[in-house]
Amino acid sequence: MASETVTAEISHSEASPSVMVPRSPAYQAYLRALKRRAYAIQAWQVGLLVAFLIVWEIAPRAGWVNPMLTSYPSAVARTFMAMLEDGSLLMHTWVTFSETVIGFVGGMALGIACAVALWWSPFVHRVLDPFIVVVNAMPKIALVPIFYIWLGDVASIYAMAIAVSLFVTIIMLYTGFSAVDPDKIKLVRLFGASRWQVLSKIVLPSSVPTMISTLKVNVGLALVGVVVGEFQAAKAGLGYLITYGSQIFQMNLVMTAIVVLAAISSVLFICIQALEAIVLRRSGR
Repeated sequence: MASETVTAEISHSEASPSVMVPRSPAYQAYLRALKRRAYAIQAWQVGLLVAFLIVWEIAPRAGWVNPMLTSYPSAVARTFMAMLEDGSLLMHTWVTFSETVIGFVGGMALGIACAVALWWSPFVHRVLDPFIVVVNAMPKIALVPIFYIWLGDVASIYAMAIAVSLFVTIIMLYTGFSAVDPDKIKLVRLFGASRWQVLSKIVLPSSVPTMISTLKVNVGLALVGVVVGEFQAAKAGLGYLITYGSQIFQMNLVMTAIVVLAAISSVLFICIQALEAIVLRRSGR
């Protein structure tokens, strides 16, 4: 009897699109369980963060660890507020943030261009593939002094941000381009599509999820490259604060810079997630 009622409701909904099928009690209970699970996950995340901060505050004060080596949250908060008031924190944060954005955009643009070139010419891909793999596996920190000598103290930071993310971008995007359904490509070629039309109408739109995933990876890599570059050459930026604070044993300064770096990475990741939601909604995925 219940199944006949549900079938009738579904049939009526198909006949009249404006009429919504009522949710069953079991489905409503399932939705409530999903909400409770989401709230529980958020509560655990907040709880773990609070517990970490409490332990971090207590451990140096109780003598479990040396406060010169770890500092503690209340001291970091005081340093944060003092630097915020004199404007130095905003200046250093803006330097690192702007360098990260420029390096991120530059790495993505150059990586997309290189990946397209490799897809366009299989011969070029066969020639360059082993070199790309080797360079990607090489520790990029070894390039810092070379870039500093070649490019100077400012341009070397942007070069590091691009170098850290570039080859990962090329590999991920080329893999995504190569994974596009070959039947779709054959179909449009049967209708006389040029190679450029195949790229613009089939390959690139089909690779949107791969591009979004690459953005998520690169936003962190670009920040890593900027901070590593600032360790070597910068006169401003959060990487400079970390180096300077460690040299004078001011762990409050070091921890403050690290907290701000975590905030920057979170903001950038949230921006990428928002972009992903917009792109996927417009593409109907």
